[in-house]
Amino acid sequence: MEANEKVNCLIIGSGPAGYTAAIYASRANLSPVLYEGIQPGGQLTITTEIENFPGYPDGTTGVELMDDMKKQAMRFGADIRFGIVTSVDFCTEGSHLVTIDESKVIEAKTVIIATGASAKYLGLPDEVKYAGMGVSACATCDGFFYRKKVVAVVGGGDTACEEAVYLSKLASKVYMIVRRDELRASKIMQARVAKEENIEILWETQTLGLFGENGVEGVNLIHKKGTPEEYTSEVAIDGFFLAIGHHPNTDVFAKYLELDEAGYIITNGKTTETNVPGVFAAGDVADNRYRQAITAAGSGCKSAIDAEKYLIDTQD
Repeated sequence: MEANEKVNCLIIGSGPAGYTAAIYASRANLSPVLYEGIQPGGQLTITTEIENFPGYPDGTTGVELMDDMKKQAMRFGADIRFGIVTSVDFCTEGSHLVTIDESKVIEAKTVIIATGASAKYLGLPDEVKYAGMGVSACATCDGFFYRKKVVAVVGGGDTACEEAVYLSKLASKVYMIVRRDELRASKIMQARVAKEENIEILWETQTLGLFGENGVEGVNLIHKKGTPEEYTSEVAIDGFFLAIGHHPNTDVFAKYLELDEAGYIITNGKTTETNVPGVFAAGDVADNRYRQAITAAGSGCKSAIDAEKYLIDTQD
């Protein structure tokens, strides 16, 4: 496979991690090339209001925040392009080959992967319809907007329990929509849920859809689906939180990189180094715990510094 272009630093992904990596790599004179992927700006662009990112005392939107980061990276000379990585050939020694849109091949001395992780959805049309209007996949990000309101959390694992407990400190009422007749969560998380008086679990329940004029006003449910006792109901809510897991966008790298059981990239200690020299991972693609814009940005900074050090250490 012959390369069409050679670069010092190739950044794959354009969320807070990718753009921050581009800022730092540019200032280090690495002349980074960044490919934005299928969703320029990442998942944050579908978030309406952001009030917890430092430097924005009056808040901002996901689109504005990502646009500011992109402009800052371009100001320092980052080459930002639209394109999707369709295959890679990571070498244990030397440069790495990355194919863009199944046609262009780039040979990169270092690669920073910042492709993020996508929240799992139920697949209902209403999830798209009400995106940013009551539907969220991050209680830590959006819970503040539902103080003293009624919300629902979908899921029965540790993540769902954690989200429900967090929201119970803000919302007046939290419904947990659980498909089974028991929680899959650990005993300690189940105990924490049980302690919160404003959490109500709706057992053997699934979501049929959402309704509302200018945002989510309620959820249509089916209880004990497929049994003689099956029935439907409507529950008034202001917010609908999905907590059925995330899928890290690592499929294209799986052949070469060490991943954990959930598919997240494993990095070396406190660095962003992967098991392949010269390949680094930043942001949610390597973080199944925090998944915040600020932590992603921080790891983007680290990845650029790690890439710079690698280039210095390996130069002829």
